[in-house]
Amino acid sequence: MPQRLISVIGCHAEGEVGDVIIGGVAPPPGDTMFEKMRAMERDHDDVRRLLLCEPRGAVNRHVNLLVPPTRPGCDAGAIIMEPTEYVPMSGSNMMCIVTVLLETGMVPMHEPETVVTLDLPGGIVTARATCREGKCESVEIENVPCFVDRLDVMIDVEGYGQMSVDVAYGGMFFAIVDAAAVGLPIKPGNARRLAELGERVRLAARAQLDVVHPENPDIKGVSIVQFAEPVRAGGEPTPNTCIVAPGRSDRSPTGTGTSARMAVLHARGQLGVGGRLTHGSIIGSRFEGRIVREVQVAGRPAIVPAIRGRAWITGFHHYRVDPTDPFPVGYIVADTWGVTGTLTQ
Repeated sequence: MPQRLISVIGCHAEGEVGDVIIGGVAPPPGDTMFEKMRAMERDHDDVRRLLLCEPRGAVNRHVNLLVPPTRPGCDAGAIIMEPTEYVPMSGSNMMCIVTVLLETGMVPMHEPETVVTLDLPGGIVTARATCREGKCESVEIENVPCFVDRLDVMIDVEGYGQMSVDVAYGGMFFAIVDAAAVGLPIKPGNARRLAELGERVRLAARAQLDVVHPENPDIKGVSIVQFAEPVRAGGEPTPNTCIVAPGRSDRSPTGTGTSARMAVLHARGQLGVGGRLTHGSIIGSRFEGRIVREVQVAGRPAIVPAIRGRAWITGFHHYRVDPTDPFPVGYIVADTWGVTGTLTQ
């Protein structure tokens, strides 16, 4: 059996790793990007495990597979692989993908702005990249329609008791928790406690809430828990952190999480079209969000948000799997693999 070689460009968006596979993995079959994502998950999950699990990867990483688009007018398609799931959309990963496409020349760069249209499992996403002297300085992602599923719903959280959460879709489903109500300010010193409680909230929300996208029943269940502090005025960053399964803080402010938060603020009448939200992360990085327009999703009120952030290429890697390697798809150990130590939702 020959050795396997996968080529990856390292990248991060405001601190969150979103590496991009550029060689060594064939596109999965499917007529739509969602079908391709499911085929990848069903038949080729060894790629995700190989690159995310030890000894080659780590829990604080995502990998994105570039594939030909299935929709006309798109520059590229992508499948997003996270530590426990394949997701329809991710803002930080999109920033990484656009930066890699432009700075490597896979998509021609135009200054001062390049528009890149991406075919994702969650829908078509348009990115506007600010470019100067061959560098992609920032990327604004116009997200898929985002909406509130329910507000102020009570769930029973193991080891905590009753908790109120808002559930909203920002490209995946979020349970949003008031950080002040649980007594955990968003700061690095609280990261472990936030991760442990966030995982318990996620498990409770998935077990107790029937959450389904009205236009795609295969998108279901709460994926991520967001701890949010009160919105700060004057453009000052509002701290938040999103606990990515199996239990660790997103290092970026989370693009889909910012979108879900803006959907909640819109539903509460606190943020209208043109309104802005600056979200800060647990490490102090920030995303700039704004509401572009109001739409409907299967008859329910929704918004189209846009999220701006920055991404940087960190390196060029070739991952090798020797046929005698006893760990061709890696392994996980609970001391480093998040809180719950699982590979699936």
